[in-house]
Amino acid sequence: MTEINDMSFEEAMKELEATVGKLEHGEATLEESIALYERGAKLRKHCDEVLRKAEERVEKITLAADGQPDGTVPVEGL
Repeated sequence: MTEINDMSFEEAMKELEATVGKLEHGEATLEESIALYERGAKLRKHCDEVLRKAEERVEKITLAADGQPDGTVPVEGL
């Protein structure tokens, strides 16, 4: 099983969707369901963090006088 922190946003979302599907359809034993729920919670947290970081990067893009992107401002610099 892939380490969650090594997953891209897309990989984590795909696994999270599969996990939710298994839980919704009752395809697992009680113990498996608990393990799936725990991993799903970690996947969701990872996706939230990756998305938040991406949003911060987009927000920090600076614009030139003509409205065109001309660089970025480091998040730490704000």
